[in-house]
Amino acid sequence: MTMARERLYLFDTTLRDGAQTQGVDFSVHDKRQIATALDGIGLDYIEGGWPSANPTDTAFFAEPPALKHAKLVAFGMTKRPGRSSSNDPGLAAVLGAKAPATCLVGKSWDFHVDVALGISLDENLALIKESVAAAVKQGEAMLDAEHFFDGYKAKSDYALACLKAALDAGARWMVLCDTNGGTLPHEVERIVGEVAKQIPGDRLGIHAHNDTENAVANTLAAIRAGVRQIQGTLNGLGERCGNANLVSLIPTLMLKEDYASRFETGIAPDALHKITHVSRLLDELLNRAPNRHAAYVGDAAFAHKGGLHVSAVEKDPRTYEHVPPEKVGNQRHILVSDQAGRSNILSRLRDAGFDIDAKHPKLGALLDEVKEREFNGYAYDGAEASFELLARRMIESVPEYFRVQRYRVMDERRWNAKGDLVTVSEATVNGTVNNQTFLEVAESHDGPVDALNTALRKALTATYPELEEIKLTDYKVRILSPQAGTKAVTRVMIETSDKRESWSTVGVSPDIINASYNALHDSITYKLWRSGRRG
Repeated sequence: MTMARERLYLFDTTLRDGAQTQGVDFSVHDKRQIATALDGIGLDYIEGGWPSANPTDTAFFAEPPALKHAKLVAFGMTKRPGRSSSNDPGLAAVLGAKAPATCLVGKSWDFHVDVALGISLDENLALIKESVAAAVKQGEAMLDAEHFFDGYKAKSDYALACLKAALDAGARWMVLCDTNGGTLPHEVERIVGEVAKQIPGDRLGIHAHNDTENAVANTLAAIRAGVRQIQGTLNGLGERCGNANLVSLIPTLMLKEDYASRFETGIAPDALHKITHVSRLLDELLNRAPNRHAAYVGDAAFAHKGGLHVSAVEKDPRTYEHVPPEKVGNQRHILVSDQAGRSNILSRLRDAGFDIDAKHPKLGALLDEVKEREFNGYAYDGAEASFELLARRMIESVPEYFRVQRYRVMDERRWNAKGDLVTVSEATVNGTVNNQTFLEVAESHDGPVDALNTALRKALTATYPELEEIKLTDYKVRILSPQAGTKAVTRVMIETSDKRESWSTVGVSPDIINASYNALHDSITYKLWRSGRRG
């Protein structure tokens, strides 16, 4: 008789704790795109940020993405000392976001209560209880027990009292936070085991920081000891050394027998293949190179270099691979078989609504073309529209809606009527559309790419009026070969949106304007294709 598996709940805090990473600065569009990607995997909770803490988070909660699976979580603090829960501006802003769930951080280390808050231990318990009670009226509530493990080691009875205050107030989850990241796996397992004897494990969560490189190990130890909510971030983003990496945890929980046989994550097995794509999507949005040696999803994770390893992998990949790479959407990097690559390409085509047979005669050529282009700097994990167009051009056909025969872009610094020194960009575009020649000129105070985009739109909207509704919402540039100096290859990623959806395109060239033009060309072509134009 097969025993029912216990449910684990996955909580992502990339958009809140991950946003506190040095050098990370999400735009509202970035946050929406990441939340949608996380929802597509099947996570249970997505912490969107701290309403009112900054303009980005406020704007995000004012118009959050439509999530099909996950609950959106608003983060905040317990009310301040000396205020009622109904008269605290910070708490009011968090509850005013009207998210389906709220996560409040509260002190659970007596040292912090004394030094940071400067109040009595009993008053801190009252803060937790009253704040959580107010959040319960709004929806699902949970407490992030800050510095729980340090607090438990210092004064266990008080740390537990903080959890019980939240539990008594109706919190769904009490999350044990290793805020300083200094607790080791054997300590986590012991402490969680003791806590789980007093508070049911299906009400407990774990939030581990990575300051000793043990955040993933500490999370797994906490699961073994009883917690059933797991908090973490994509690619381990987070303050200082980061948080527990969900990109490592999720495959481990789903593919390793000790966990897969005992626990259900809520993520469908056929959704696990998206994890590599989502990991790399985050890196593209952050405009940084993915970690080649990242577990499960890195380019080197399933790479085999000559000698005994390759010989053995040719006979059976299990000789040097702990899981099949296609399970996580990655691929094997040896010249043995392109089946893992085919699986990945087919999956991405299906996601784009383009379903073809695995034995299609042009599929191998498409795989080779993608590999060649990515070697030359293209990144299709963050540019799904360009990927779909590349595939359709090779396997079926995409009309040439317009042809640009030449373009010219100039920048001019001048003094305006007010006497201010300004830079004005001017773009001239010459080409054909619908068998008619066009010549358009446009100026912009927002740079040469905007001028080029404006000139193109002016030339095309009479023939294609649907282009009136699109707009560029994001533009990112990465220098791929900085050692080449002024000859460096540049990759440009552009996000475009209309009234219904957003899409991303990519262009690569040693010339930044040419790279931008290539991405713009794909963006416009994709819009026309999605509008139903086939000629």
